[in-house]
Amino acid sequence: MTKPVRWGVLGAANFAKQHMARAIHAAEGAQLVALATSNPSKAEGFQAFCPELEIEIDYDALLVRDDIDAVYIPLPNHIHVEWTLKALRAGKHVLTEKPIAMTADQIDDLIAMRDETGLLCAEAYMIVHHPQWARAKQLLSEGAIGNLVHVDTVFSYANSDMNNIRNRPETGGGSIRDIGVYTYGSARWATGQEPREITHTNIHYENDVDVFAEVNAQFETFSYHAVTSMRMSPAQEIRFHGDTGVLTLETPFNANLFGPTRLHLADTSNNEMVEHFSGTNHYVNQVENFSAAVRAGTSAHADYPWTLENARGTQEMIDRVFATDKR
Repeated sequence: MTKPVRWGVLGAANFAKQHMARAIHAAEGAQLVALATSNPSKAEGFQAFCPELEIEIDYDALLVRDDIDAVYIPLPNHIHVEWTLKALRAGKHVLTEKPIAMTADQIDDLIAMRDETGLLCAEAYMIVHHPQWARAKQLLSEGAIGNLVHVDTVFSYANSDMNNIRNRPETGGGSIRDIGVYTYGSARWATGQEPREITHTNIHYENDVDVFAEVNAQFETFSYHAVTSMRMSPAQEIRFHGDTGVLTLETPFNANLFGPTRLHLADTSNNEMVEHFSGTNHYVNQVENFSAAVRAGTSAHADYPWTLENARGTQEMIDRVFATDKR
């Protein structure tokens, strides 16, 4: 029997407690072994579903453990690179929350360390591990909507808690870094194209954090429009509009949590196809795919669905959006 990949978690973030630590605990081929947190009381919520979980009160203490093969890092955005590099130097495979870096050039350092160590290092970009996205990518490549003309997407939620890290500039907050990675990166991944030009930005700031961002871009063969916001009623959708059809993902980013996960395809003759993807947990899929790549060895790392190069492309687009903004 193949031994499971043994995981540790750096930081007792709520997101880790609600989603990723649970996914590691549930995933086949993975074992949740330890959590590092400076506040042991926060560990109680993790031990509620994983009673055998061991607790370290220091991040470095977890990294030096010989019984940890991989670490998941859900720390605040501005220290992702620092701790990802430390984990790689400690000989651990690393899955770090998005955005894995604050700028694209920081990801170059991660790529260099990944290549030097031969370890798997990736951004926790769970949507590409969901079958609705694999299906969307397939349909687009097969020409199911003809020539792609335009992509339109929105992702919003309401968060006015100024103590939350997403509303704090010093921790790398803002809607673009938090959810723009999905609206931008999903279009790139599904189409295989990169933006040629950021043609328009309309960004609203509060406390030096973008709380609303409207972005237009021109890709190789299609125009693009995206809205992200932390001050609007929750909504999410992405629509790929071609010259013979329209492909819509109704819950593209928070599958089965925001709403039903449906893919809708309609053509110019009013023919419709609806595919449902209920019951799939993309967080568990992500952990299982990462663990499988670790067990398979270095030769399998390049085939992991979301590489550091993929993450760099999205971060470069984010950098260009901020550079285009004329505030």
